[in-house]
Amino acid sequence: MAKGLPKRSEDYSQWYNELVKRADLAEHSAIRGCMVIKPYGYSIWEKMQAALDKMFKDTGHSNAYFPLFVPKSYLSKEAAHVEGFAKECAVVTHYRLKNAEDGSGVIVDPEAKLEEELIVRPTSETVIWNSYKNWIQSYRDLPILINQWANVVRWEMRTRLFLRTAEFLWQEGHTAHATKQEAVEETLQMLNVYATFAEKFMALPVIKGVKTESERFPGAVDTYCIEALMQDGKALQSGTSHFLGQNFASAFDVKFADKNGKLEYVWGTSWGVSTRLMGALIMAHSDDDGLILPPSLAPIQVVAVPIFKQPEQLEAIREKINVIRDAFLSRGISFKFDDRDTQTPGWKFAEYELKGVPVRLAMGPRDMENGTIEVARRDIRDKKTVPLDQVVDHVVALLDDIQANIYKRALAFREENTHFVDNYEEFKNLLDEKGGFIWAHWDGTPETEEKIKEETKATIRCIPIDTDQPEGGKCMYSGKPSKQRVLFARAY
Repeated sequence: MAKGLPKRSEDYSQWYNELVKRADLAEHSAIRGCMVIKPYGYSIWEKMQAALDKMFKDTGHSNAYFPLFVPKSYLSKEAAHVEGFAKECAVVTHYRLKNAEDGSGVIVDPEAKLEEELIVRPTSETVIWNSYKNWIQSYRDLPILINQWANVVRWEMRTRLFLRTAEFLWQEGHTAHATKQEAVEETLQMLNVYATFAEKFMALPVIKGVKTESERFPGAVDTYCIEALMQDGKALQSGTSHFLGQNFASAFDVKFADKNGKLEYVWGTSWGVSTRLMGALIMAHSDDDGLILPPSLAPIQVVAVPIFKQPEQLEAIREKINVIRDAFLSRGISFKFDDRDTQTPGWKFAEYELKGVPVRLAMGPRDMENGTIEVARRDIRDKKTVPLDQVVDHVVALLDDIQANIYKRALAFREENTHFVDNYEEFKNLLDEKGGFIWAHWDGTPETEEKIKEETKATIRCIPIDTDQPEGGKCMYSGKPSKQRVLFARAY
């Protein structure tokens, strides 16, 4: 392998960028602001998709697909929505090119101007609610529980692979309900789905909460979120679920006749996560030598590397490995036997360490004689020799232990970097010296929120929803009364 990665402690941003490229996850595209997700990176995203898709379907949702293009008139129907996305929109104005008369290349055909300009979707509420108008007449048509896997475009000029790109992949759920209570319950249910996914599959502890008014999704009544802490002390919003009230139903005149025949506006929700989760996975767990992937999302959970000098030795090792490979596959564990003769075993060990493969097996002639195999775990760099006839059961248990350990380590890091602060000077010092999550009192006004953001670059990540008894106090900035502490952090 080439020389090592930059140290996280020295340049976290460079470490992240280099790791994404060196681990073969993604690279910058020739199109500014866009990325190419490479096969290894996409295989992680596919595992995320599969797990989330099952969770969505288990809660009664179905997948559909809606157009990439949104008529400009649709976007303008919901005032807060268009204001929130206007600066990020890519607009299609013409539908044809033609050769330039001077032979300089192709130009936009001025005669092929669209009657109505189209927005490349930044999100799909407007185009979907326009469809819901045709689907919903009566309470019998409700609820509608739809999810879409798609790409969206939000025109970003300052980008970072996975975390912020002009085009990214995501899922977006859009549901319609007969009552406010149903819609609120749906919003919270999907927030809990995201939190469960983050903690169970990503081994990523998260805090659930509601956004302040200034941080809400454009057009929503309330936005709920899960917030995670990265190893550089910054927060990453890892999923959002929006209670839309009747805003989009009103904008698109989506009404239904209730059981008494009375016409009412429909209640709505939307919720989504994106390939930003890939960034969270990388930043929350990885080290100076590469990725550390939770087994639940690792494309290769177990890799076996033969150590041999002669072809006959390789064939003898292969025969043994084939037996355990079949046993692993029968238990649903992904397995790779790397028998390439173009690289040394040491090179392969470093490659799979960089790519975060949870368990690495190694077998050589001496292991063949002793009926053993070497087992190395990526998360804590531990290795031991195990009898070959016990290795499958040992590794199955080991994968569960690795998953649990990665979560435990991330939780311990969050707890060590979570602070309770009452003084604004201490708040500023903590942000500069340590970062992390800071619980502090806020007076509830957008003016104070904006001043703190301007002065410190820290934002209110959420108002927690899991606290049993809100703790009253005084705002650290204004001294005015505060109902409870809120979560502050600098964030991506």
